Amino acid sequence: MLRMLIARSSGSLRKLSVSGLNNDLIFSFLAEHAGSLQSLRLPRSEISDVIVEQIAGKFSTITFLDVSYCIKIGARALEALGKNCKMLVGLCRNMHPLDTAGKPPEDDEALAIAATMPKLKHLEMAYHLISTASILQILSSCPELEFLDLRGCWSVILDDKLVKEKFPKLKVLGPLVEDFYERNDWDECSDFSDASSEYLAWEFMAGGVGDYFDDDESFDGMWDDEASLEELELRFYEGVDEDVGDYGWPPSP
Repeated sequence: MLRMLIARSSGSLRKLSVSGLNNDLIFSFLAEHAGSLQSLRLPRSEISDVIVEQIAGKFSTITFLDVSYCIKIGARALEALGKNCKMLVGLCRNMHPLDTAGKPPEDDEALAIAATMPKLKHLEMAYHLISTASILQILSSCPELEFLDLRGCWSVILDDKLVKEKFPKLKVLGPLVEDFYERNDWDECSDFSDASSEYLAWEFMAGGVGDYFDDDESFDGMWDDEASLEELELRFYEGVDEDVGDYGWPPSP
């Protein structure tokens, strides 16, 4: 399904959201059609450092990237993306606390961000095992930063007064987690009847294409040549442990 829809876009795709991309092959296929891509969300995807390093250059037009909960990538992938995505202003690299619990502190991802993404304005690094020093390195290397999410980064201690004086435009969220993460539109389609259930929803937003979603209309004209598919969201939902939500941790997309 994803391959077909990307191919139908004929290189005009500007926004893509896919939760749970399951291998490097489909990521490579996506890269071949990323010439116009500006916003890319790939939370919970099974992509690797190796493939990201190989094809990061094909994402040079990206300005916003979400690789949250992608546990198979690390500093190598972020460095490759930063070096090739020169226009990147937004990065989401949140982790789930279950994936980081019990592990030693690591600053390599934060340092890779600081070294290669100087134009960032929005950065999310919730539940990362990072130190205050690496965050200060990001702040000094990314002077345009306006929002920084550090919820669950328990080792980070920032002087609020110093931050306000040196970075007056910056809003820092965390490290304290005061409440549940707000539910977003990904959750509206999630309704599990059992632990093995799967749900797939897709949403098209492009000039003229939205007209085909009226109940009385047919989808047959959806792929007419004149219809340009520019934005695509594919949302994959797999069975999850319902008890996870009881601890106030951020729900996986």
